[in-house]
Amino acid sequence: MIRPILESAFETGYLSVESEGLLRQMLATRSYQPEDLAALTTLWEAVRRGEIKREASSKSLVGFPGN
Repeated sequence: MIRPILESAFETGYLSVESEGLLRQMLATRSYQPEDLAALTTLWEAVRRGEIKREASSKSLVGFPGN
């Protein structure tokens, strides 16, 4: 489930509030594979560089690698 969310974010250049919520839920319930963490790190770095924009209003990606 994480891969399609990440692919969509990279294709559109945006991480929707809904997608971010799903990612947070999956992280909280540990509903992911080990290789998904590397992909999430790539997403987090793309957001930090401004390559992907967030719809969410808060500035921090709480629950994402590095936060």
